[in-house]
Amino acid sequence: MKQIIQTPDAPAAIGPYAQAVVCNGMVYCSGQIPLDPQTMQFVSDEVGEQTMQVMKNLRAVLNAAGTDFPNVVKCSIFLSSMDDFASVNEVYGTFFPENPPARETVAVRTLPKNAKVEISCIAFV
Repeated sequence: MKQIIQTPDAPAAIGPYAQAVVCNGMVYCSGQIPLDPQTMQFVSDEVGEQTMQVMKNLRAVLNAAGTDFPNVVKCSIFLSSMDDFASVNEVYGTFFPENPPARETVAVRTLPKNAKVEISCIAFV
């Protein structure tokens, strides 16, 4: 049986999807973009600040599911430009100081609301 995760501490879904789903001891977090959960506006146009907000949003969803970054086993990072890879990596790495998860990073043509970065993850609860 699946459990839908919904928290006001992360941006509300902007489409027909859940912030996360827990199933069989795993939490599958939908991609987060750099929206402030209170205003539903981007926190900044700067990619490092956008990445920080994305990670804060992911943490809120993970916490609502009863877990946190040390239990993340896989991340997917989507960038609007691979030129931002180093800046995103610098911020992202601060959330995984030891035993980082598996991940891929890909550049895509556009992201929702023209964000510069979107990150999703899978973790155990």
